[in-house]
Amino acid sequence: MNLKLSDGWRHLVGWSFILLMVATATLRHDAEIILPEIGALTAGTWVYRKNEWVQQPLKLFLVPSGTAIIGFLVNQLSWTYTLKVMVGLLLMLLLLKGLKSNLAPAFATGLLPIIINATHWSFIVAILFWTLCLMTGAWMQRPEQLRQVTVTAANYWQMLGFISLVFVWVGLVWLAGQPQMAAIPPVIVVFFEAAQQPEYSATMAIKQWLALSAAASVGVGIHLLFASWLLTTVIALPLVYLWLRMLNLKLPAAYAFPLLALVLPANMFDKLPRSAGLAAAFFLGTLLIYRQILSWVRTTATES
Repeated sequence: MNLKLSDGWRHLVGWSFILLMVATATLRHDAEIILPEIGALTAGTWVYRKNEWVQQPLKLFLVPSGTAIIGFLVNQLSWTYTLKVMVGLLLMLLLLKGLKSNLAPAFATGLLPIIINATHWSFIVAILFWTLCLMTGAWMQRPEQLRQVTVTAANYWQMLGFISLVFVWVGLVWLAGQPQMAAIPPVIVVFFEAAQQPEYSATMAIKQWLALSAAASVGVGIHLLFASWLLTTVIALPLVYLWLRMLNLKLPAAYAFPLLALVLPANMFDKLPRSAGLAAAFFLGTLLIYRQILSWVRTTATES
């Protein structure tokens, strides 16, 4: 089946899907069924129609659900928050490699139960239901010409670099006495995606930093003003969309921040804009420096 919709209708369907999730959580008074990365996945499949996501609908269900179950089970262990994040990320990375997927938002669905300390099975039911809906929507609108395109998963060197830098960040925030900053899911998602790109420029790094920092600030600021899950979503998501348009940037992960602000524990909520800005500067800045050094080494070797 190939559902052909105009851009306007696809945007409307996407936003409506996110609002339905938040409205359901509001009616049930259950924050655990607000899944921030569903906002990112919805933006990627309905608003931006990322080819590598739309062409593999089944993985939109399997991968985020799998990482969410991993995070939920790891969270049940009597470990420190930092250790849960590190072990959880490592297991999620292995799952992505096993399923031959580079669906970066899956890291966020896996980290969420650890961040919000999800203990009720309604979280798992919610992730299974909403990802199943996403899979169905992606399958309905998948163009025929994309069905044979091959998606390349991250190689072992990319995985090693990714997890090593995450562990360095976790160690730094732990030493600084700020363990709650160990996991900022949208930032980790963007870093994983950027690390797999063949080229990464300073301009792109700055744009992504501005997008992530502003999205986090918008989510927190709007929620402080209105203290309503649904109203915050209705106001914040269009603002993020307009900001990304101004930056000429398609960044689905940014849409997770307004929803993340709704579910964060009190000790993380106020610090979210600062945490997002610092984490994005560390990860994207380190990646940019590495690419610049690699480019210089290659150029020198070629000239020699």
